[in-house]
Amino acid sequence: MANALAISAVTATLRNLVTQAVHADSALSGAEITVAPVNKAPKNDNTNQVNLFLYQASPNAALRNMDPPQAREGDTAQPPLALDLHYLLTVYGGGSDETLAHRMLGRAMRVLHDHPVLGRQEIASALPGNDLGDQVERIRISLAPLNLDEMSKLWSSFQKEYRTSTAYTVSVVLIDSDRRSRAPLPVLTRGDGDVGPVVVPEPTPPFPTLERAEAPEQREGAVLGDIVVLYGHHLDGAASVQLESNRLAAPVELAPLAGGTDRVLRVRLPSDPGVLAAGLYSVSATILESDGDVPRTNDIALAVAPELVSFTPNPAPRDGTGAVTITATVRPQVLPSQPASLLVGSREVRAQPHPAATTTLTFVVRPAAPGEHWLRLRVDGVDSPLVDRTVQPPVFDPSQRITIT
Repeated sequence: MANALAISAVTATLRNLVTQAVHADSALSGAEITVAPVNKAPKNDNTNQVNLFLYQASPNAALRNMDPPQAREGDTAQPPLALDLHYLLTVYGGGSDETLAHRMLGRAMRVLHDHPVLGRQEIASALPGNDLGDQVERIRISLAPLNLDEMSKLWSSFQKEYRTSTAYTVSVVLIDSDRRSRAPLPVLTRGDGDVGPVVVPEPTPPFPTLERAEAPEQREGAVLGDIVVLYGHHLDGAASVQLESNRLAAPVELAPLAGGTDRVLRVRLPSDPGVLAAGLYSVSATILESDGDVPRTNDIALAVAPELVSFTPNPAPRDGTGAVTITATVRPQVLPSQPASLLVGSREVRAQPHPAATTTLTFVVRPAAPGEHWLRLRVDGVDSPLVDRTVQPPVFDPSQRITIT
């Protein structure tokens, strides 16, 4: 999801694309590319001009009111604002030269046809401060021809004489909600023995397969330096284990630890806080077989959890406005593009902006309720460990508690 600059970022990116395409023609090098309302164009009757006007922003029917992709079960997360943007591309030839107008129209339509999906780097360079390129859904451009009746109504509303135009739809833009969300504390046990259902496929397929990844101490996510156990079948001869994520420039390869079997692999996650970021990873294994083949298993999910190493002050006094500022030392590094928040009890507080990768985050709880509160750090949708399941019954980790006075 993106911040509130998303709409402006789309317009700026489209303007850059059209500018490059039109100015590539030497006869059109002086053409102006504008994003003005149609009733204010053209700026000059003697100037070649292409005008890209955002005339409507409508809700996207497919993603409207859906939960955010990173929302966890039980959270009261707010859905993003999902929008389709509708643009009208209009051309004006200098001196009312329609031949030049059609020349510009052809170049503008071709570049939008050749860019059905806006590139992440194109979006980032078009408008500083926007993060639209980081959203999961890609930004797609499609020609949206209007019939005679629709075009007539549109130009009538502009109260301008009709000019050669064509319409485009840009979809989908997801703007993150700024409303608060709540996250309840996790359930300590699920039935007798805290044993959930286990699905075992039968018959067992005859090729190497991973079924699940298990973090130590019954935690939901593994932390840096943990030994992760991978369960499956036909895993003997495993040569390496790969961890992949869109946060990594290249997959991280891990060597299996000694003592593996055809159904169990064990790997140790790197301890360096700069190698792996917190979040969800895709895990697979490469198997070296006796006949020389090197098959690769399927992918399974592994959550790498952040750690809330320490936080200050504790106790935390409220200021005159009832707010509390908490400085947290975390592990691993949190990247600038990663959403990070602190869960104070059941309340979610977003981190203050951090322009570079950091292990120190600042949170302003406003207003802060006095009393004792359990803390969890959430990065990329994965929570830091809070429940100690090495004892029975499970308990909350006392080191993850803050007192607000």
